[in-house]
Amino acid sequence: MIPIRDTLRSRRFPVVTVALIVINLLVFLYQGYLGQQEPELQDWSGDRQAWIERSLDPPPIFNPYYALGPRLPGQSVFRYPISRDDLFVMRFALTPGELLGGTDLPPTIPLPLWVTLITSVFMHGGIMHVLGNMLYLWIFGDNVEDAMGPVRFLIFYLLCGLAATFAQIALAPSSTVPLLGASGAIAGVLAAYFMLFPYSKVLTLVPIFFFLRLISIPAVFFLGFWFILQVISGTTSLGMSSGVAWFAHIGGFVAGALLVFPFRRRGVPVVLWRMIRRGRFGH
Repeated sequence: MIPIRDTLRSRRFPVVTVALIVINLLVFLYQGYLGQQEPELQDWSGDRQAWIERSLDPPPIFNPYYALGPRLPGQSVFRYPISRDDLFVMRFALTPGELLGGTDLPPTIPLPLWVTLITSVFMHGGIMHVLGNMLYLWIFGDNVEDAMGPVRFLIFYLLCGLAATFAQIALAPSSTVPLLGASGAIAGVLAAYFMLFPYSKVLTLVPIFFFLRLISIPAVFFLGFWFILQVISGTTSLGMSSGVAWFAHIGGFVAGALLVFPFRRRGVPVVLWRMIRRGRFGH
């Protein structure tokens, strides 16, 4: 199911939502620009030993066990070309094993390691990854920002991103697979919308057999189904290699559902919670 738009209009221009979308797209375009540049020759001889000593699996972007280049004439180091886009990801995406181990393996980031908790939230691994995330942020972010105010919404967004990251880290604390993407933070935004505007309708593109149909689905069902899908995908992927951080989505959603209470504007009701307390789901 692909959401097209919702039926709820925001009262104010969503300045933070738009700014977040612009920043994410600019970072992705910069990653694409780096990918077009000449690869950089890196010395990996010390890194190989560092990974062995820490008993960590080599990162998937570059495997120092098998991809070591030839020793250059007159030099005692191994050098290997690596794309500048991959270097950017290895520096600024979050690597759980590095963060928890307190060791920034080369290529190092020119900032404290904890900064990757933030930078990783603004990076993406592909065109569909970034466009899908930005579509969801555009559809649901404006109303949540309206219900919280710009400053509170920005803080809420970043906190949900942190919660999502730590949920994924808890699953694999020694992993050297880089974590990147805004999905966890946006999952928190979806949860806030789920709690605040369950009666809103989401115009959705739904595949039915060989045809696509536009169907208006209540937000409580659309977003509830989305969350259930993340839980099912996450639990079935346990112990398997997956390119999707399902538990980051789950952690971000749970964080958003809880943080919506202190971050909403005064007087803005958490409608779904009110419905649950009254024991009814009708108008």
